[in-house]
Amino acid sequence: MTRMLIVGPPGAGKGTQASRITSAYGIPDISTGDIFRANIKNETPLGKQVKAIVDAGDYVPDSLTNQLVTDRLAEDDAKDGFLLDGYPRTLEQVKYLDDLLASKGQELAAVIQLVADQDEIVARLTKRAKEQGRADDSEEAIRHRQDVYVRETSPLIDVYRDRGLLVEVDGLGDMDEVAARIRSALAQRGIHPLEGAGEPVA
Repeated sequence: MTRMLIVGPPGAGKGTQASRITSAYGIPDISTGDIFRANIKNETPLGKQVKAIVDAGDYVPDSLTNQLVTDRLAEDDAKDGFLLDGYPRTLEQVKYLDDLLASKGQELAAVIQLVADQDEIVARLTKRAKEQGRADDSEEAIRHRQDVYVRETSPLIDVYRDRGLLVEVDGLGDMDEVAARIRSALAQRGIHPLEGAGEPVA
């Protein structure tokens, strides 16, 4: 019955750690970005709405994001736990998720925050962009995404810190080391991986 969120700046390896967490704890990795893409690809009614909004260059409204997440959390694989990635992004979404879980007699167990020095992340992403020939991924663009992340998530992180749910983990370094830090931090809260889960492969 492990229900968690994962947050972290772009480039902190959140996707890699999310897949390791879900493998170790036997819960689905629910990424709102993946949900949007799947609905758009399958041309569902919600997907068509999302596509029209995104194509117009607008932000997907909370009401639509909330509906997509509600539908996903109602699926069988999420009944006994989940790891949410990319949601909630606003304080309104935090309240909506609180109410949604409360209506089912559920609550979050932890909010994993990958913490990383911004300059180190920018240096890493800038180097990767050059190696991959992504000229549009300039240092300025990368720093802008980092600033947007900080601005958007700081209020949410404060809420979860005040509730005692925040689990801060150093997100820099070897992927295995970061995964071990996450497991150790969760174990201190009484959240343990499935027996025999072993160390998941990247």
